[in-house]
Amino acid sequence: MLNERAAEICRRMIADAKRLRIGVHTSMTHATIIDCGIKSEGGLEAGRLLAEICLAGMGEVRITTGDPAVWPGPAITVGTDAPVAACMASQYAGWKVQSGEFFAMGSGPMRAAIGKEAIYGKIGHREQPEWAVGVLETRKLPPDDAVNKLAEECGLSPDRLTLLVAPTASQAGTVQIAARSVETALHKLLELGFEINRVQSGFGTAPLPPVAGDDLAAIGRTNDAILYGAEVTLWVRGDDDSLRTVGPRIPASTSPDFGVPFIEIFRRYDGDFYKIDPLLFSPAAITLVNLDSGRTFRYGQICPGVIQRSFAE
Repeated sequence: MLNERAAEICRRMIADAKRLRIGVHTSMTHATIIDCGIKSEGGLEAGRLLAEICLAGMGEVRITTGDPAVWPGPAITVGTDAPVAACMASQYAGWKVQSGEFFAMGSGPMRAAIGKEAIYGKIGHREQPEWAVGVLETRKLPPDDAVNKLAEECGLSPDRLTLLVAPTASQAGTVQIAARSVETALHKLLELGFEINRVQSGFGTAPLPPVAGDDLAAIGRTNDAILYGAEVTLWVRGDDDSLRTVGPRIPASTSPDFGVPFIEIFRRYDGDFYKIDPLLFSPAAITLVNLDSGRTFRYGQICPGVIQRSFAE
């Protein structure tokens, strides 16, 4: 179960809270809130574990040496042998959490417990867990009414819900967002009408941006890490012709919005994500390895110039 695997990581984080520099709180209705960067400092390891929770414990996230030709800093890698369950049923940030003035982007396996998004009609993986775990990208701790609403949507009492929170402009928040290289490739394939259950495994790497001074700048840097710096390999089954057809359409460079730092694109559309071409959100480069034919197909390329401009601003 997706939520149970994530809950096990949460238990380890709570037991190691001091080392991870995280705060553990209990809401008025006994939900567990793990603060990874709002009032608590958080850090790289908190972010790495946060990213693995987003993947429902079905993927491995590592911080490693980056390519100095792209950016003289570390990179973040993601590997999974369950890409649809890990990336699309859990990690994809497809759930807007709103209650009064509180707003957050929700991801993690609680989405599979709620199961209302149209994507679950295509990929399956809905579940009715005994515990639910969610990740909120936000700068505020969630109020009780938001927590209770999420618990109700999961079909659980609040004491069986764990929420992990971090703002984009924090170490943990930056890590968990930059760890979405494989997820963006899967989502792009889904948008292009490709049968993503053909994808057997995925591995991606992206430069880890420096933490930005505010959340808007952080949104720009973390998106640029994927759009201009991420390289993803997917191992797939099936025919070569379909890979030759879809492959050139996967990289972010196929979008007319591609070519400048994301913050400039964001401002061009008056800060409205939904006006931006949805096909922009994909990795810079993609390699498709056909497990049946043994052939490999690579499309797109890394754009160090945009990365360096974005991360230095």
